[in-house]
Amino acid sequence: MRHYDDPVEVRRGAPDDERGPERLPGPSPEQFLWRGRLWKVRAVVAHWVETGSWRQGDEGRGVLDADGPTVGARAGRGTAVAAAPVVDLLPERELWRVQAGRGGLESDGVFDLSFDGSDGSWSLVGCQD
Repeated sequence: MRHYDDPVEVRRGAPDDERGPERLPGPSPEQFLWRGRLWKVRAVVAHWVETGSWRQGDEGRGVLDADGPTVGARAGRGTAVAAAPVVDLLPERELWRVQAGRGGLESDGVFDLSFDGSDGSWSLVGCQD
């Protein structure tokens, strides 16, 4: 699989109540525009959610720092300690592995599409043709 980090435009299908036993959380991608070419999704091969490695970011270090302030902590004699900022410790991205094509069977490929819920953006992160 070749790895990319290319922005793409994705059109999702209408919500469907009959999604099979895993009950996918949102409508699956139906089409995507990548490098000026429209690809039609023929099948969803896999779907999963990944969480970020929050322990390595600045936000995670602040939470794991035992000497620093904690949310709602108070210093002696009723003096409030500045509360730590509330941050999203587990950023997620939704990944869809899809089989897609542009025309006949000769142009089929398998693509990994990533949806970042924090800003609503899609990226093509992998391709196998």
